[in-house]
Parts: sequence; C-alpha cells; structure tokens
Amino acid sequence: MAILNNLLLFTLTFQLLFSLRISSESSHTTGDASQFPKKFLELAKTPEVFDWMVRIRRKIHENPELGYQEFETSKLIRSELDIIGVKYRYPVAVTGVIGYIGTGEPPFVALRADMDALAMQEGVEWEHKSKVVGKMHACGHDGHVAMLLGAAKLLQQHLHVLQGTVVLIFQPAEEGLGGAKKMIEEGALKLVEAIFGIHLTNRVPLGNASSRPGSMLAGTSFFEAVITGKGGHAAIPQHTVDPIIAASSVVLSLQHLVSRETDPLDSKVVTVSKVNGGNAFNVIPDSVTIGGTLRAFTSFSQLEQRVKEVITKQATVQRCNASVNLRPNGKEPLPPTVNDVGLYKQFKNMVGDLLGEESFVEASPIMGGEDFSYFADAIPGHFAFLGMQDESKSYASTHSSLYRVNEDALPYGAAVHASMAVQYLKDKKVSKGSDTPKDFHDEL
Repeated sequence: MAILNNLLLFTLTFQLLFSLRISSESSHTTGDASQFPKKFLELAKTPEVFDWMVRIRRKIHENPELGYQEFETSKLIRSELDIIGVKYRYPVAVTGVIGYIGTGEPPFVALRADMDALAMQEGVEWEHKSKVVGKMHACGHDGHVAMLLGAAKLLQQHLHVLQGTVVLIFQPAEEGLGGAKKMIEEGALKLVEAIFGIHLTNRVPLGNASSRPGSMLAGTSFFEAVITGKGGHAAIPQHTVDPIIAASSVVLSLQHLVSRETDPLDSKVVTVSKVNGGNAFNVIPDSVTIGGTLRAFTSFSQLEQRVKEVITKQATVQRCNASVNLRPNGKEPLPPTVNDVGLYKQFKNMVGDLLGEESFVEASPIMGGEDFSYFADAIPGHFAFLGMQDESKSYASTHSSLYRVNEDALPYGAAVHASMAVQYLKDKKVSKGSDTPKDFHDEL
C-alpha cells in the first residue's frame, strides 16, 4: 500500500511539475510576443540599428538603378543578409531577392520592399546625392529596402517569438514594369498565406501609419496613340488630312468617358498628358502622337476598351487612321490594390500597440497605383502608408526631383514590418497535420 501511495504521489508531482514547465514556457513566449511591438521600436531606434539603416539607405540612394537593373542594390541586400545570417533565394525576377527567417515551417507570411529608382535628375543638393546622371530614388524605395533589412535584423534576433516563417521579398521593377507579377510567376509567393507592404509618405505625420480596408489604390494603365493623316502646307488645308484636328477631337472626346459614361460615385480618371505633332508654323504634319494614363477602381478593362474605341473612331470621323498601344514602353497595367479586411484589422491593432491608437490614420482611396496589387490579387494582402512629415521641415511628394526621405521614419518602418509579421504568425495557428513540402529547405 505504501508503495502504491508513493507511486501515486510521484505521478502527481511529475504531472504538476510538467504542467508548470509548460505553463512557464507558454507564458515566456506569450509574454515576449505581447511586448514585441514597443521592444522592436526601441531596438530600431538604437544607434546600432538606426545608423546601420541610414548607411544602407544612403548607399542605395547614391547609386540608383532602374527596373530590372538593380544589380548593385541586390548585391548590397544579399551582403547584409549574409552578415545577419538570413538565408535567401537569388535571383528571382532578374534582380529580386527572397529571404527566409523563422522555423521554416507554416504558416508563411511575407513582407515586401521595392528596390528600383526613377529616370529623373535629382534636384536636392546634399552629401549623398545621386551619382548617376538622370536617375534618382524619388519614391522612397531606398528607404523601403533599409526598413525591411532593419526588420530582418530585429526578427533574426528574436527567433524565439516566431511561430512560423517570415518571407522577405525585395522586389525589382515596381515603377511600371511589372516586377511583382514576374516575382509571382517565379514562385515568390510559394507557401505564403498573407503579405504586407508599406510605403513612405509626406502626407502623414512622422510616427503615424495610414490604411483602409478594401480598395486602397486605383488600377492604372497607360496608352499611346499615333494619329495619321496627310500633311501639307498650312495655307491650303483642303489639300491635307489634318491629324491635329483629329487629335484635338480625340482629346475632348476622351473626357466624356468620365463625365458622361461613369457613375459619379465610381471614381475614374482619363488623362491625356502628352501631345506631340508638327515642328513648323506653316506645315500641317503627317501624324500626331498622344499619350496618357487611366485610373479606375472598377471596370478597368472596359475603360481601356472604350479609350481605344474613342481614339480610333474619332480619328476615322476626321478621315485619319489611328493605332493605339495600351502597353507603351512595356508598361504593365496594374489592378487596383485591395486590402484584405482581416489583415487591415490586424494591422490597425498592431499600430495601436506599437505607436498608440491616436497614431493610426484612416486613409481615403487614392487614384495612384502600386504593383503591390499583383501580390494582393494573388493572396490576402495589406498595403499601408508610413508617415514621415515633420512640421519643422518640408518634404516633397513622390516623383519630385526635390523628394527626400525623412530618415527618422526608418525605425518606425522596421518595427512595423517586424511587429506585423510576428503578430500575424502568433494569431495564425498552424493547421494540425500540415507538413512543409520536402523541397522547401532544398530551395534555400
């Protein structure tokens, strides 16, 4: 009987100690996870991380590279990932890099940064001005890369709070060349269940974030048309077929697509932004070239078709011919960027924990476009803006030759990226019995 009692006592004691251990480990993990947002921000603001991100951002800024030409930028990213100890795939979509941090098992969540610059001359005189004539980081992509690398450093230092795998997507060719689409085609989203992206903006105060559920950014497309007639002397127009008259009619008629054919509650834009034709006062040219952009949240392909119809038929009315190119210079159309409602709620809650509820700004839909839309069209996605405006300074809008990045925003971006990844993995329970494909680790 004594032996039986001792055995029972031992069993109960073992179960109690085991349960306390499990409880302690669970509390440790949960406790860390509940504190990570503010901890990440504190770490991102330390000189070790902040100064490092600034150096990276300035180095990229000095050497801007256009879409699918980001070889030095990609090399720098890979070098920093090697130092941090993050595994990656390269090349993806010519110059793209995909890093992996965590358990190597589901769930998988992605964070994305774009890498390419713009074909424009920088107008800001400072120590780290672009060293490449006619190229400039005028959209903050240098800052985006630095912030995602900062997040990688934070996440790699806190692997114990990752309950899955974070996929780091460094994407080429965001500026109109479909880099996101090409990355998807080459497997960037394999196994990924959700993706998050952030973009610096001068329209939101520093330390604030802005987003909305549903339609965030419009779908975009471009067009170019050559209207051909018969040139001749301007003093005898009856012997010509004037393409300038035809082009004028086309430009005016295109405006009716919005004013007369679009529901006033459904925002659309049709803008003719260039007209080239003729080079003499007394000569009617043989042809005129016009071009512009389309923006819409709905019925995008229908709007493209109507633009083509209006141009060709209005040219015919004026006895001219017209050819229309809806993919000028290889520019890919972008679908609207639509934020997943569930991910939006997660992001808003995370920002409240990290920066305070008052630091979240509800965004309005914007007619600008982003090729993050390809990612969000393929899987649930969420795109947000990170503020960098400072009342004591002035920051120009994107795609301006005077554009600057407020480097004080970099720690916020790194912390937002890292916190959102950890929060998503924490909330997303791994499905029982789910297995990592055998070839996943081989790909790394």
